[in-house]
Amino acid sequence: MKIKNVAIVGSGTMGSGIAAHLCNANIPVTLLDLKTEIVEKAKERILKSRPPLLFEKSKIDSLKIGNITDDFDIISKADWIIEAVVERIDIKHKIYEQIFKKRKIDSIVSSNTSTIPLKILSEKLSKNDKKDFCITHFFNPVRYMGLLEIVREQNNNKDKINLLKNFCEEKLGKGVIICGDTPGFLGNRIGVYAMQVALTEAIKMNLSVEEADAIFGRPMGIPKTGVFALYDLIGIDLMSDVLKSFKKELPKHDKFQKVVEDLPIIKKLIETGYTGRKGKGGFYRVNKSDGKKILEALDISKNEYFPSKKIDLQIKKIDLSKLINRDDKYGSYAWSVISKIILYSSSLVPQITNEYNDIDEALRLGFNWSMGPFEMLESIGVDHFFTKIGEVKDNHFLENLKKKNLKKFYGERQKYTNIETLAKAKKLVVTTDKNDSAEIFRFKEFNIVEFNTKANALDYNSMDALMKATDKPLIIINESMQFSAGVNLNYVMEFVKKRDLKSVEKFVKYFQETCKHLKYCENPVISAPSGLAIGGGEEVLLQSNYVVSHTNIVMGLVETIVGLVPAGGGCKELLWRWTQTDKAKNDPDFAPLKVFDIIGYAKTASSPQEAKPLLFLDNNHEVIINRNNLLPAARSFILKNKDLATPQKCEFNLSGEQVRKKMIKILEDLYNKKKILDHGMDVGKELAYVLSGGNTTLGKEVTEDQMYKLELDSFMKLIETDKTQKRINHTLKTGKPLVN
Repeated sequence: MKIKNVAIVGSGTMGSGIAAHLCNANIPVTLLDLKTEIVEKAKERILKSRPPLLFEKSKIDSLKIGNITDDFDIISKADWIIEAVVERIDIKHKIYEQIFKKRKIDSIVSSNTSTIPLKILSEKLSKNDKKDFCITHFFNPVRYMGLLEIVREQNNNKDKINLLKNFCEEKLGKGVIICGDTPGFLGNRIGVYAMQVALTEAIKMNLSVEEADAIFGRPMGIPKTGVFALYDLIGIDLMSDVLKSFKKELPKHDKFQKVVEDLPIIKKLIETGYTGRKGKGGFYRVNKSDGKKILEALDISKNEYFPSKKIDLQIKKIDLSKLINRDDKYGSYAWSVISKIILYSSSLVPQITNEYNDIDEALRLGFNWSMGPFEMLESIGVDHFFTKIGEVKDNHFLENLKKKNLKKFYGERQKYTNIETLAKAKKLVVTTDKNDSAEIFRFKEFNIVEFNTKANALDYNSMDALMKATDKPLIIINESMQFSAGVNLNYVMEFVKKRDLKSVEKFVKYFQETCKHLKYCENPVISAPSGLAIGGGEEVLLQSNYVVSHTNIVMGLVETIVGLVPAGGGCKELLWRWTQTDKAKNDPDFAPLKVFDIIGYAKTASSPQEAKPLLFLDNNHEVIINRNNLLPAARSFILKNKDLATPQKCEFNLSGEQVRKKMIKILEDLYNKKKILDHGMDVGKELAYVLSGGNTTLGKEVTEDQMYKLELDSFMKLIETDKTQKRINHTLKTGKPLVN
């Protein structure tokens, strides 16, 4: 049996999200609901979704829609039928009765529930039907969240469960973890518990919502949303319902029961319509003052909102041992939360899984944690943990760990998959070499560079690691959410504050030298990006010999937003690619104008499919739907291309002032329409000067080095200006652009 087409019953958030991702994989899918117009609206939501659920809009062509009254016969043709209706067991049972009457005898049927146990879902099914029925718990948004939990019973057809697992891993790119039928499965059982501990401990210790979010966030390797902001994002009322489900399903003695009760502040917020972002606000809200939007945070003790304060913990990297040993309230809070998460997670082994690694992986894939509870334990140090925690009772995992007196206990990572992932490869490394911004993993036949700064922002050390790693074929890849969010603007602005512009210039020159070296060095350089690859991150990709790209990627040269021009070869490389097009051969101004439009508007692509028409990716790339396959694909390229030819040198014939006048005219039109202001005009003129080739004419040749020099000069000219510095500082402070 093969899964060639799918039917989904229920077109809500999850049903439409699953349908969209099946379309991404070019799998024919039919989406059914009570009425056709309901599904038509779901189709519109898919097309308009932000962030986009589709790799490109044309993928929607794989989707058919219908209603369960007139079109239910489609079920008989589906190889996999997914139920994604409202979380009411009476409605689900009625749907199953219809499905199992119509379905093909060898088809697979699953529910996307996140709360109802499998034994309750299947209680009215025949013994034979139960063999083909399971839970497939996707996480939202389906395209972007890596985790898929398949919940099965002992009497399931194992071959079909494995077939489904392989299909979802290979075709949908999911990290598929097989779970037993326990409340919350793996991800939500630990993830929701961690959220509740973080919330209740913060209230108990009188931390502000901003303080708690600052700690239960990046310093712990958890997304910056923290806990209170995450509550708002999910919906405070929805979280309340989730907790009620856990309270009902979990045994009375389970430690989760201590944190499931609705707190008075939660009840108050729900009663007054403050249910989070979808309501009037929640723990945070946006208010207007003097015509300006201001983010406010709730003071829980006073039940009043005040302007939100940024909490600077002076933490640049994840160091759990250092964090929990801080001699302040932040250290106490971190230890209280982390220790409880470790204690609870370890108490559930082997109750909910024999593989503690799977718990960690569920948190990484389903909640975007950089490490799970057991990796946290190893990071803190086993001895250190036991010294701080004291006696451990009724926890077989920790008791056995203490008896064995192991300094290190963590075995193989990512046991759920047979793919040779980056995490597994790093365990086999021959030697390592690292600095404050990156790590080089040296193998016999190739090297890997992994950036490790915040959002993998690039600085001098990042470039140094790349330079040192090209003695063998090089793969640039990482495990974190982002490939690189570009040049580290904090790093640059530290020099600017000291009026040390020579150091800024030195760094940009080294960035250029590194990118040029990557492009022309003897050994091939392969970049394997996922997540953000913008600004300087995109410039590294543009000058790599080959790109193995994950489907979930955001690419673009966005420097104009902060009042700069791309200066690591981005202007030069994108211009070169566009000069090779057929239109450019007949019109010398076509490529400069095209690139002026792309960079000037800071256009981005949210998938490789969107990136290729902009030439952020050229023909030297491949697309991978399962992120775990990025490293194997990059290694495969190295093995097949040991004698890779050096790229052709870039030489430009640009019309200088001729095309620059056209660009200035575009800027003037935008300025007159007030779409750009004074500094937007200045930045645009600098970009125009670079892309036109400076003081050149069509009869002259502009070399690659001259283009680098034009980029550098414009960058330095702009970084000196007060208005660019204001743009950068505003973006660093607020995360939003400043128009000036």
